[in-house]
Amino acid sequence: MSTFLTVNDLAFAWPDGTPVFDGLEFVASDGHTALVGDNGAGKSTLLRLVVGELTPSRGSITVEGHLEYLPQELPLRLDDRVDGLLGIAKQREALRAIESGDASEANFAVVGEDWDLEERARAHLDRLGLSTLDLDRTVGSLSGGESMLVGLAGRLLRQPKVLVLDEPTNNLDIDARASLYRAVDEFGGTLLIISHDRQLLERVGAVAELRGGRIRTFEGNYSSYEEAIAVEQEAAQRMVRVAKADMNKQKQELIETQVKLARRKRYAQKMWDNTREPRAVMKLRKRSAQVSAGKLKIDKQTDLADAKDRLDEAEDRLRDDAEIRVDLPETEVPAGRDVLSARGLGFGDIIRDVDLLVRGPERIAITGPNGAGKTTLLRLIAGQLGPDAGIMKLTVPAHYLPQRLEILKPELSVFDNVRRFAPEADDTLIRTRLARFLFRTTKVHQVVSTLSGGERLRAALAAVLSAEPAPQLLMLDEPTNNLDMTSVRQLRQALSGYRGALIVVSHDTAFLDAIGVTRRLRVERGRGVVETP
Repeated sequence: MSTFLTVNDLAFAWPDGTPVFDGLEFVASDGHTALVGDNGAGKSTLLRLVVGELTPSRGSITVEGHLEYLPQELPLRLDDRVDGLLGIAKQREALRAIESGDASEANFAVVGEDWDLEERARAHLDRLGLSTLDLDRTVGSLSGGESMLVGLAGRLLRQPKVLVLDEPTNNLDIDARASLYRAVDEFGGTLLIISHDRQLLERVGAVAELRGGRIRTFEGNYSSYEEAIAVEQEAAQRMVRVAKADMNKQKQELIETQVKLARRKRYAQKMWDNTREPRAVMKLRKRSAQVSAGKLKIDKQTDLADAKDRLDEAEDRLRDDAEIRVDLPETEVPAGRDVLSARGLGFGDIIRDVDLLVRGPERIAITGPNGAGKTTLLRLIAGQLGPDAGIMKLTVPAHYLPQRLEILKPELSVFDNVRRFAPEADDTLIRTRLARFLFRTTKVHQVVSTLSGGERLRAALAAVLSAEPAPQLLMLDEPTNNLDMTSVRQLRQALSGYRGALIVVSHDTAFLDAIGVTRRLRVERGRGVVETP
């Protein structure tokens, strides 16, 4: 039987009455489908409805076959074991009891037909690059990426016909991503993915775009989807140009009509004043002329209103392609100037004997496996941690943007958060800076806790780049995690206008290439090796 997922006439609103969907329709058949859309469009909400975590107010969701769901954040307890994260702890315990001579009916009931469960679990772990992982190891000793891969192995172990993944490559290093890509390629059922990972999105067979509470499905991978949207937007822009020209024409014709009618009125008044015909005849002619003039004016006003409607309809088809444009001369670093020098840098057993020299507006990527010490190295450079070995010299103002954006106070507005970094700046300057990051009018007063992931990143960037003094070294830790593709594009735009030195921790190779990384420092087991891109 073919496996598929069907969403029919789906409606859902939050408890406060805020609507999310009303009449949503969607079908995902056999194959791999990416669900894309801007932050806040409702992608994760739709997944939670599909897997039963939320209940729709109307409509139906039909799933043919067993469904498994891998969320962005796994519900973990540090003292749980790997076999528990795989979902096989009880079966392993029953197997051990049977092997020890406890042939109770309860143990056999737990095992069922899964006598080879442990071997199959290890096979899935092997395919995901975790062949040496002990099933009795605690979850607290795993990196975030390892936990995600174990979670995926557990879902695959249950042989789902429908698999739903929400940002599965977040926190995965390059090797782990390669293992996940292989698992995705090998999965033969219906796969629905939310991701900002370009390499993962290129592996799907269809892209479902959630926009304005509606879903449209495009055949092909993400590049094919972008091409289709580009063709649509080019046509929409032509429609807007034609509609604007028509509206301007209708405006001009209305003006000409009003001038013509005014001349007629003056002429008619003159004839009224000078004519010798009977008053009754003149009144009849005047009334007839007024009716004719009124009809002509109404017709022209109707033509203008219709033209305005056509323009509005054409503009509705245009997407908001707002761009971040950052031009901050005060962040500029002259070529060749020493920005950062570190020699023999160490911190406990996490970072050992790292050498790094940054000159001018260099762009350096820090890469390496999960748990290698990349974030610790950034915190050492930022001064949040004190090294216990080696020397480090930072010669320019610097700012560090952590992965969870803790620099923002969630209870304050965007404006007030930026004010914390630039207490001497006047309100007009802050508003000007925020406008560059697409926060305009009332948006500047929105509380940070209500912002989407992409909006929070823009607010954090606006804050650090508005700081006094302006940062000439900017450090970013996994900045593309949890961002939609529009927000990733806007982040690239912001960094393209930044004139200082840049150090970025990221596993997103497409993003690193796009922002012009010139060198890479690969960290493994706490040691760093400088590589070319």
